Amino acid sequence: MAKTDGGTRNRKIQARLRSLREAMKSRGIDFYLVPAADFHGSEYVGDYFKVREFFSGFDGSSGSLLVWREGAGLWTDGRYFIQAGRQLAGTGITLFRMGEDGVPEIEAFLKQEMRQGQTLGLDGRVISAREGRRYEECLYGRDGRQQKECLKQEDGLEYEARRKGKGGSLACEQDLAETIWRDRPPLPAGKVSILPERLAGRSVEEKLADVRKKCREEGAESLFLTKLDDLMWLFNIRGCDVAYNPVALSYGYITQDEAFLFLRNRALDGGGGDCLGEAPPDEGGIGYFRKHAVTVKDYGEILPFLQTLPGGQDILVDDRYCSYLLYRRLREGGGRGPNRLIERPNPTEFLKAVKNPTELANMERVVLQDSVAVTKFIYWLKKQMQKTGNGGEVLTESSAADYLERLRGQIPGFLGLSFPTISAYKENAAMMHYEAVPETAAVLKPEGLLLVDSGGQYLGGTTDVTRTIVLGAVSEEEKKHYTLTAAGLLQLAAGKWPRGCTGRNLDILAREPLWQEGLDYQCGTGHGVGYLLNVHEGPQSLRWRVSKDQPEAVLEEGMVVTDEPGVYVEGSHGIRIENILAVKKDVRNENGQFLSFDTLTYVPLDPEAIEERYLTAPQEALLAAYQRRVYEKLSPFLTEEERAWLREIVKSP
Repeated sequence: MAKTDGGTRNRKIQARLRSLREAMKSRGIDFYLVPAADFHGSEYVGDYFKVREFFSGFDGSSGSLLVWREGAGLWTDGRYFIQAGRQLAGTGITLFRMGEDGVPEIEAFLKQEMRQGQTLGLDGRVISAREGRRYEECLYGRDGRQQKECLKQEDGLEYEARRKGKGGSLACEQDLAETIWRDRPPLPAGKVSILPERLAGRSVEEKLADVRKKCREEGAESLFLTKLDDLMWLFNIRGCDVAYNPVALSYGYITQDEAFLFLRNRALDGGGGDCLGEAPPDEGGIGYFRKHAVTVKDYGEILPFLQTLPGGQDILVDDRYCSYLLYRRLREGGGRGPNRLIERPNPTEFLKAVKNPTELANMERVVLQDSVAVTKFIYWLKKQMQKTGNGGEVLTESSAADYLERLRGQIPGFLGLSFPTISAYKENAAMMHYEAVPETAAVLKPEGLLLVDSGGQYLGGTTDVTRTIVLGAVSEEEKKHYTLTAAGLLQLAAGKWPRGCTGRNLDILAREPLWQEGLDYQCGTGHGVGYLLNVHEGPQSLRWRVSKDQPEAVLEEGMVVTDEPGVYVEGSHGIRIENILAVKKDVRNENGQFLSFDTLTYVPLDPEAIEERYLTAPQEALLAAYQRRVYEKLSPFLTEEERAWLREIVKSP
C-alpha cells in the first residue's frame, strides 16, 4: 500500500512540474525559482505560500526549488538531507546538499547552466532584496542596464520586471502557481490581539523611542519594517496568520514623528483577543492604535504608500527580509528623486532579542512549568513501555506526541504548540526535522530511543525542549552517543566568557566531546527564542559555521538561546538534548565584564543511556549537579510516585 501511495504522490508531483514547465514556456522562462518564503522572509509560512511544497513534495522549512526545461533541483541544508532525500525520491527532482564539497550554490549553478539570452523567472514578492540583487549580478553583472519594467495591480500584487544584460534576463512576474494550484488556500487574515503591557513589560511609545534613536544613530530618517515578529514586538500585538508563530501579515513604516502599520482589514474585526486566549486586551481594535499614535492602513496599500513617498530620503531597510519588489519601489522614490537606502539589520531585531525583566521573569516561570509537563510525559511513557505486551496501550510516535500536548494543555496560559512536535523513533530520529503523522507513525516498542523535540506558546513565553528517551534495550553505540551529547550540553551551559563573544566563540563547548570522538552534527548548536513569538529568533545563535546572510551577533545579558547538541546516524538512530539558557552578567574584574548562562529548562537526563566511562570527572560533576537541580525544581509539582521515580534518577548513573 505504501508503494502505491508513494507512486501516486510522485505522479502528482511530476504532473505539477509538467504544468509549471508549460507555464514557463508560454512566458519565455527557462529557469524558475521557488523558495519556501512568504512576503516577509519568514522561516515558517502560511499554507498560501507553500508553493515549493506543492511542486516538490518536500515540506521542510528551509530550501529552494529550481525548475528548468530538462530537470529540477532542490537546495536545502544539513538539517533536511535525510528527509529531503526520502521525499524527493521518485519525483525526478535532484537533491543539492548545501554546504557539502562540490555542491554549487544556486547562483553558481545558474552561471554554469544558463546560456546566453536565457531567462530566470521568480516571484519578486517572495524573494528578498538581497537575493534579488545576487540574481541580478549573476545574470548580467553590476553593469547591466534596465530595459523594461512594468507594474500592475490585479487581484492583489503582481509585479513584472525584466533587466537584460550580456548574461541573461531576470523576470519577476506573478506567481506561476496561480493558474496551476487550483485549490490554493487563501491569503490569511486572522484577528490581531493586543499584548497587555503587564506581559510586554514595555509600552509601544518606549519601544518606538528606542527604534527612532537607533535610526538616528544610523543616519536614517525612517525605517521600513517588514519582518513579522519584529512588527508584533514593536506594537505589542500578536496574530494568528502563521501556524505556531503568533504573527499577523503586516508592514511598518516608522519616521521620527509618525508610525504607520499596515494590516489586513479583517484583522481588526472584533478588536482582537482571540490569539491570546483569555488575556484581555488593554483596548480593542483601532482604538488601541489611536491611543498609541499609530496610523493603521490596509495591508494591500503598502505599494501605493511607498510610491507616494516624496523621495530623497534616508531610509533604513533590512534587505534580508524586505522583498525584492518593495525594495525596488522604496529605492526609486518619488518626486525628489530616489531614496538612499541604508541597508542594516532591523534595529528591532536586537532590541527584541534582549528580553526585559518582565519577559525574563515570565519566561523562567513558563519554561519551568513546561519542564514539569515534559518530565511527567517521560515518566508516563516509561511506565507505558513496561506494560507493552501485557495489555498496555499501543503507542505510536504520533499518539505519544498527542499525550504530551494534552499535558501542556493543562498549564494555565497555554495557547498551542510553538512548532510541530518532532516525535521520532529509532532511525526516524536521524532526520532532524522529522514529523510523524498518524497514518504512518511508527509503533513504539520497549526497545531503542525516542527523540521528542517540542514546545509551547504560553501567556508568558515560548518554549523549546528536546529529550531522547530510552524505551528499552539500547546499543553501546547509542549510549556512547547519548553520553557525549549530554556532556556537550552541560559544558556549554557551564560556560563563562568575556563580553564581546559571539555564539561562534562558544559553539566548541558543546561540540568538543563529540569532536574528540570524530563525531559532529550538521546544524547549529543553538538559536534565539522569542517571547510569545517565533521559536527561532535572531540575531543571536550558537554555531561555528557563519552564514553570509546571517551576521554574527554578540551575546548580551537578557538574550535567550537554546543549547542542543546531537548525533544523527542515518538508518540507525538520532539523539538530541535541548535546554533553554538565558545570558546573565557574571564577574567583573580587571579583565572586563564576564557573562554566563542561567539554565531555564529542568528536565532529567536519562541515566539509562549514560555510560560514565565516556565522561571526564568535571563532566560527571556537571551531570550530578544538573540532576540534583532538576529534582529541587520539579519535586514540588509532582505526585508522590513521580517524585520517587525522579529521586532514583538523580542518584544515577
